[in-house]
Amino acid sequence: MNKSHVIEHLRFALECKLQEAQEAADSARADAIHEQSAAETQYDSLSIESGYLAEGQSERVDQAHRAIQAFEQTYTLSRPGVVQVGALVELVDEQDQHHWFYVGPCEGGLKVILGTSEVRVITLASPVGQALQGREQGEEVEFNFNGKTQWLEVLELQ
Repeated sequence: MNKSHVIEHLRFALECKLQEAQEAADSARADAIHEQSAAETQYDSLSIESGYLAEGQSERVDQAHRAIQAFEQTYTLSRPGVVQVGALVELVDEQDQHHWFYVGPCEGGLKVILGTSEVRVITLASPVGQALQGREQGEEVEFNFNGKTQWLEVLELQ
């Protein structure tokens, strides 16, 4: 797995999230000020609801901008000595299945596909992130997830 390719794909995925949020915010704002949204009676709340939706969509845009900035600060091609934010980690589980994770500052659950491999973003606040934080290549970790004890080994750390 090439870390620079992972970073490129993560940038693209975050930019797509930003674009989707921006389009939704623009649409919600247009709906909020459209003449058909104007209240016809004192009980008509369509324009108020549209305004709230526009505000929520604008918050999504702000969150997307903050996520992009946070990721930009963590991107580095240097090889970390331990699992930390900005690390690309390959893990193997008890069933000998390999998993790739990018430890991000936010956006846990975001995933990118590179060829036949999936790279999922985790944060240090997640159960697996907490178990992996500070671990070195070759270390094994146990952690509880959904009431089950799971075992992982850190195979590669980039």
